[in-house]
Amino acid sequence: MVPLIGFIVLVIDLYIWVVIASAILSWLVAFNVVNTNNRVVLVIGDTLYRLTEPALRPIRSILPNLGGIDISPVILILLLLFIRDVVLLGWVAPMFIQPA
Repeated sequence: MVPLIGFIVLVIDLYIWVVIASAILSWLVAFNVVNTNNRVVLVIGDTLYRLTEPALRPIRSILPNLGGIDISPVILILLLLFIRDVVLLGWVAPMFIQPA
């Protein structure tokens, strides 16, 4: 069971990096640093959008409108860190690790 918990922790860590990359790319597109007419940027942006939007959409529906500021990636990252550190590594993992 411990390897499964380690794998879930790894997947959560990778997903956090995907959320960060998506937020950074959205800023770069919004400030016209990168051009979405470039096919590579369009494919990367679409892939990141498809990976992160199902998790961000429910958070955006709960949060109030803050104008042009979208803090849903921050909320999602904090939620993922809570799940990783508190739930998996704090509560679940100690149940399966034998004391020395």
